[in-house]
Amino acid sequence: MAIFSKPQYSTVKARSRDSIPKGMWTKCPDSGEMVYVKDLKKNLMVVPTSGYHFPLHAPERVESLLDKDTFVECDAGVFSKDPLNFTGAASYKDKLEANIKKAGMADAVLCGVGKMKGREVSLAVMDFRFLGGSMGSVVGEKITRAIERGLERGLPVIIVSASGGARMYEGILSLMQMAKTSAALSKLAKAKLPYVSVLTNPTMAGVMASFASLGDVIISEPGALVGFAGRRVIKDTTQADLPEGFQTAEFLLDRGLLDQIVPRHELRERISNLLNLFCGTQKKSSAKPKSAAKKRSAAQTKSTAKVSASKNGKNPSRSRRTDS
Repeated sequence: MAIFSKPQYSTVKARSRDSIPKGMWTKCPDSGEMVYVKDLKKNLMVVPTSGYHFPLHAPERVESLLDKDTFVECDAGVFSKDPLNFTGAASYKDKLEANIKKAGMADAVLCGVGKMKGREVSLAVMDFRFLGGSMGSVVGEKITRAIERGLERGLPVIIVSASGGARMYEGILSLMQMAKTSAALSKLAKAKLPYVSVLTNPTMAGVMASFASLGDVIISEPGALVGFAGRRVIKDTTQADLPEGFQTAEFLLDRGLLDQIVPRHELRERISNLLNLFCGTQKKSSAKPKSAAKKRSAAQTKSTAKVSASKNGKNPSRSRRTDS
């Protein structure tokens, strides 16, 4: 009977498809295209086609801005404590330990001294991976020390911001860093040393309301979210529709709150040009210094000439006074 006949097809067991390793590809938020992460890293985390700027980690940022092998980290051994014994779903201490492992940094900012096109600068770079780049007492202290380092050594100061604001786990100790960093920048301004502030995505709340907005020149990367309170909070508070592009770098530039928007690949060149404008270009003297022997020879020749003039009854200095 047909009902018991052998099927005319055979079942083939499909081979399991090799899974794509996690982190190999990522999606561009602007264009929606899939981007190979290795190519993205080679391009400073900027999508070649759309120009979208992904966050750049602090060590890579330092490498992109400074001359090779010139950066010397400062205050690397300063770590955050838990002054309020903050508890929640996870304690603040646990969060700190987890973020130190994740970011490979002591806290949310990397500070030090290095050279940008031969000019020594004091540099501080924030990293959003560490608790959203939030500013606690250690971040505020390290940024203040970076400013004071520039003041002591007569160096320009560059701060690259990437932060969600003050760190809630430290309460008022976090908020007071706004005043501390601003006071340090006031001293730098009185010393007439330049400060360049670079805003990246995002730069918000207490960081934007303090040192990030106090630069002699304020530069932003394209498309960066910059502001104080979040868009949703403002809309719920004011009950008003917010304009398109609100709190983006382009929106703020049109209204005079930024000086320039500079793509990531051009930042090093642009900042270097600005420092040349503020501090003057660094020129290497081509003249060779006179040796000690040459200096002694010149002095002896001058002395011999004076003695000879005296023997001949001539005194140049006396004759000048007589003529006058």
